[in-house]
Amino acid sequence: MTSTSLMLRGLMLAGLLLPAVSQAAPESVTSGKLTYGTAATFMPFEFMKNGKLTGFDIDLITALSKEIKLEPAPMSMEFKGLIPALQGKRLDIINSAMYVNPTRATQVDFVPYLKIGSRVVVAKGNPAKITGRDLSLCGKNIAVTLGGIEESQARADNKNCVAASKAEINVMTFPAATDSAVAVAQGRADAEFLSTPGTVALFSEKPGLFEAVGEEFEADTHIAFAVRKGDEETKAQLEKGLQGLVKNGTYKQLIEKWNFPDSVAIY
Repeated sequence: MTSTSLMLRGLMLAGLLLPAVSQAAPESVTSGKLTYGTAATFMPFEFMKNGKLTGFDIDLITALSKEIKLEPAPMSMEFKGLIPALQGKRLDIINSAMYVNPTRATQVDFVPYLKIGSRVVVAKGNPAKITGRDLSLCGKNIAVTLGGIEESQARADNKNCVAASKAEINVMTFPAATDSAVAVAQGRADAEFLSTPGTVALFSEKPGLFEAVGEEFEADTHIAFAVRKGDEETKAQLEKGLQGLVKNGTYKQLIEKWNFPDSVAIY
C-alpha cells in the first residue's frame, strides 16, 4: 500500500474523509427504487415510534410505490435540507407533508394529496387567555416548527401586532412539533400553531393536557409530494399512483386510519 493510500485510509478511520460511495446519488426512479426524503418530526404525517418510521405519509408512499411497482427507499433528514437534497439529485421526491406555497413553487414542482388547516393549541385551561389567531397573540410566546409554514404564519401575525401598536410576538422555533407541544405543556410557550390532523393526534396521545382555541385557519392549504423542477416523468408516476389508490379505496382507508377529518381529502 502506498503512502497516499495509507493516509486516505487513516482519514477514513478518523471520520474525516467519507468513502466516495456515500456521496453518490441514489438510484433513479427508473432503477426500480423511489428514494424519498422525509423529516420524521411531524406527527401524524411522519415520525418515529419505537424506533420505526411511521405516519400517514409513510403509509401513503408505501402503498403508492407498490401501485407503480417501485421500492420505497426513505432518507431521513432535517426539513430545511429537503429541497437542497432534491435539487442535488440525492432524492427522487420529497415526502414530508410539505405545504405548497409560492416560494417553494419556484424551487420544486408539486403533486398535492391533501388539504389541511391549522389550529392554535394552548395548555388546558388556557392560562394566557388566547382567543385564537388574532391580536390576543401579541406579547405572547408562540412555539412553531423551524422552517415550517407555522413559522411564517407566526411571523406574519407578529407584523400585525406591530402594525396595531401591540407588543411583539416572541416566535419560538423548534425542530419538531412535538418539541413545541412540550414547550406549551411546560409553560415555556403560551401556544403553538399545529396542523388540524396534528392537533387530533396530539389530543389523542396526550389527553387532558391541551386544548384548541379559535377557529381552524388557512383550511385550504395543500400539502404535496415535491419533485425536481421539470421532472414530468416522476410527477406523472406519482399522479398515476395516487389515482390508483383513490380508485382501489386505499386513499380513503388511510385517511380513516389516521383519524383525519373528511375535509382533508382532495380526491
